[in-house]
Amino acid sequence: MGKRRDRRELLRNLSKKQKKHLREFGEEHPFHDKSLLGLLLHSCFPFQSENSDKSSAESDSETEVEQVSVYHKLLATLKTSPESESEEEEDESESEEAEESEAEMDSEGSQETGEADGGEDKKDVPEEKEATDTTELMLGQEQDDGADTSCDPHHGVTEEFTDVKHESEFSLETNFMEEESGDCNADTRDSNPFKQHMDKELEEKEIEKMSTVPKTSSQSQWPRLGQLTFSSTLEKHKTLKADKEVDVKQLYLHKPLESTWPKVNKQFLSSVNKPSDSSFTPLQRELFCIMNTYRDLFYPERNALTNGEEIRHAYCLHALNHVLKANAQVLSNNAKRRDRKPGTDTDDYRDQGLTRPKVLMIVPFRECALRIVHILISLLEVNDKKKIDVSNKKRFKGEFGSDPEEKPPNLKRPEDYEAVFAGNIDDHFRIGVAILQKSMRLYAPFYSSDIIIASPLGMRTVIGAEGEKKRDFDFLSSVEILIIDQADIYLMQNWEHVLHLMKHINLLPLDSHGVDFSRVRMLNLNNWCKYYRQTLLFSALQDPQINSVFNKHCFNYAGQVAVRNLPLTGSISQVVVQLPHVFRRLEAESVTSVIDARFQFFIHKVLPEYRDAIMSHTLIYVPSYFDYVRLRNYFKKEDLNFTHICEYTKKAAVCRARRFFLKGEKQFLLFTERFHFYKRYTIKGIRNLIFYELPTYSHFYSEICNMMKATDNGVDATWTCTVLYSKYDAQKLAAVVGIDRTAQMLQSKKNVHLFVTGEN
Repeated sequence: MGKRRDRRELLRNLSKKQKKHLREFGEEHPFHDKSLLGLLLHSCFPFQSENSDKSSAESDSETEVEQVSVYHKLLATLKTSPESESEEEEDESESEEAEESEAEMDSEGSQETGEADGGEDKKDVPEEKEATDTTELMLGQEQDDGADTSCDPHHGVTEEFTDVKHESEFSLETNFMEEESGDCNADTRDSNPFKQHMDKELEEKEIEKMSTVPKTSSQSQWPRLGQLTFSSTLEKHKTLKADKEVDVKQLYLHKPLESTWPKVNKQFLSSVNKPSDSSFTPLQRELFCIMNTYRDLFYPERNALTNGEEIRHAYCLHALNHVLKANAQVLSNNAKRRDRKPGTDTDDYRDQGLTRPKVLMIVPFRECALRIVHILISLLEVNDKKKIDVSNKKRFKGEFGSDPEEKPPNLKRPEDYEAVFAGNIDDHFRIGVAILQKSMRLYAPFYSSDIIIASPLGMRTVIGAEGEKKRDFDFLSSVEILIIDQADIYLMQNWEHVLHLMKHINLLPLDSHGVDFSRVRMLNLNNWCKYYRQTLLFSALQDPQINSVFNKHCFNYAGQVAVRNLPLTGSISQVVVQLPHVFRRLEAESVTSVIDARFQFFIHKVLPEYRDAIMSHTLIYVPSYFDYVRLRNYFKKEDLNFTHICEYTKKAAVCRARRFFLKGEKQFLLFTERFHFYKRYTIKGIRNLIFYELPTYSHFYSEICNMMKATDNGVDATWTCTVLYSKYDAQKLAAVVGIDRTAQMLQSKKNVHLFVTGEN
């Protein structure tokens, strides 16, 4: 009690700015840390040390004056002046006033989903929570006896945890196949897709052909997936047909999965499923039919609300099936090598890659990794009585789980937002998973893992950049299945991380990492692993950047399958306000010149029409942050009356900008797409809307347009909506207006006027 009382006294003695610094940085200002200040002064003025030579004290008075002045200059940089304190108080009061005005805006009748008191946005909550917890840790608050704070993300993990205790138990080199498992010969069937794909020996002329000859493609129509495009460079494969009914026993699943999959997937099945097809939904059946042939797959119709979990279960089944078969083959060959006679050819036992990780799963948030691990565990548990041994499970739940109380009870967002941002939305993580027969090891070192689950940022930080001393990407050398789920979200995070990963996957390792080269497949020794790697790419939309990854970074000899359904009706049909839509076409010579052409078109032909004061309350929706910065700088240069909101804008500034725009104090509001993606606030007061570029998510178009009804003041006759597009925006345009209108608009070079009555 005495210690806590002393800490409270310490807090009372701190000034307002000291407390603010403590909350923000988790430590006292260096000026108030006597030990740190002493070290700092000693390093700056070694002549003031007690052990310094006595002759330094006999220096002339002129030097002493100079030393004192420098000393005072140092103190001036550390001291807290009354003026700076008053400035901080003004900033804080301004922030409080902005929040109060925001609360008033939210209580004006319409269903505003802003950040009134008690309704903090959950993207802001972790920041405040982290500051609070860091302060408590700084002040030395006592923990419960036996509490493991290292697995608490709020306390921070100084070093990345890896499980080294269970290394020998999960080693593929020192373990053997259990005789009672009955799986020793499970993978020797010639019709087994895994064995067919991995045992095929390519020739050098085929590799050269895949590198130089363009792919040939064919079309096919499937009942559930729709229009499919099959492409391949090698000899034409037989056209894959969708199986109307699938028997689990015909899929060549690893033995335990045949019994566990129907139970795990039962939640997605309806009573209308036929008894012979009771283990897959129609979507899962067709997706798994393609996955099981080891072709690359691009499915751009993933929806977090409807089919997201179905797809996650399907690719988890495929990934786990692949890992179990690969490990069973290694363990079986271990037993054969142990019992073989001396002098026997060892080339019969080439069953491994240069490194152990076989499957890499890229997901956006920790919640996704949590769900994947739960699916893998449930697929390995044959029945409730036989639970598998999962190491570090408690730590995993602590670091990847979420507290339901963290989410404010009165926070209202669209359903798709709630589905995407459910649970722990930290986007910096990576974890290795090792699976051996009836056990699972979480937090396994990467070189001892079978599956790696990570975010793009988590991969980027471990891969590093050229020139960095501490970087590692050898563990990616032998990845056989790459799964990129929810690829559209990475466009909102940082797409460069995905491209960086694709450049470092399936490269020859710089170190051997203790591999037995007599067990390594020839395809890995020849550096041909990328031609065997299967890539599964799932997204909520079709985007040129995502298409580029699938077309330019996937080299699977088995070929690629892409779902290419054209949108019949666009999101413009979801606009409920009566609003004229003017689509203005700009011309550009190439894709690279579109950025400059759009900017010049906007400032010379569009913006002059909105400079008049009568065109107030104009919101400019900008998908690209770089375009936003360019427009913001131009508006400042031209001294236009505007305000701006982006994903980096602080909460108080957002409140002020929304208030100024609503009251008409600012004529223009620059508004970024990433801010809308992460916050989904309703912006009131919009009368004129300009889409600087078509939105990445088509439903954002109708959402932004429908914000106009948030302020019903009888001036709907003056509402306008202008959209800038070029011929290179065909995919985005089709998602907004539909494929038929898109074809007409691209053929005609005239501006297109559409009027939505609210009944479309």
